[in-house]
Amino acid sequence: MARHSRGFDTEAAFEHLTRRDRKLGAWMKRLGPIQADPRWRKRFDPVDALARAILYQQLSGKAAATIVSRVEAAIGSDRFHCDTLGRIDDPAMRACGVSGNKTLALRDLALRESRGEIPDLKRMSTMHGDDIVAALVPIRGIGRWTVEMMLMFRLGRPDVLPVDDLGIRKGAQRVDKLDEMPTPKELIERGERWGPYRTYASMYLWRIADAAIKAKTPTKRSQD
Repeated sequence: MARHSRGFDTEAAFEHLTRRDRKLGAWMKRLGPIQADPRWRKRFDPVDALARAILYQQLSGKAAATIVSRVEAAIGSDRFHCDTLGRIDDPAMRACGVSGNKTLALRDLALRESRGEIPDLKRMSTMHGDDIVAALVPIRGIGRWTVEMMLMFRLGRPDVLPVDDLGIRKGAQRVDKLDEMPTPKELIERGERWGPYRTYASMYLWRIADAAIKAKTPTKRSQD
């Protein structure tokens, strides 16, 4: 059974992309190399990461962090999984600031974990990215984008292209000097030349999109 390592050689990715795509390569050289993400080497609990992704959805980082800290205090743990989430009832969850929909999503996540439906880190290391997506998107509140962020920033998979992400599409629009953002289908085709390092290309597309709006700090794409 093939085993997927976490992370990839960013120097090789930089060389590959600048050679394969002149337009993107010019931006990459201007922005400079992006270093490997330190989270690629850190162990993490996928269930805990998914719970935090649910809690952070559609909120500012500060507001979400406040709610997360309240829930952690209520369950007496800094780890979210079926056992710790079982320590808090729905009214108490709402009192922490968690919406009804997010509460339902956390309950579904915990139930699926208790049934053994959520692959752990060891199992994920032997799974193709598409299979991880298929395993996790049935969870209430978890969409493909959330799983793609885990694949990119936590698992360090080298060839992920989140074609529905507006930042990615805006970056591609600027690289190719288009009047409109490319559609997801067009971006899939455009990204063919970026394989097997679509993740690294995506990192640059986000930075290019941030540069277009002169963002003072990079837009946060996923949660620790």
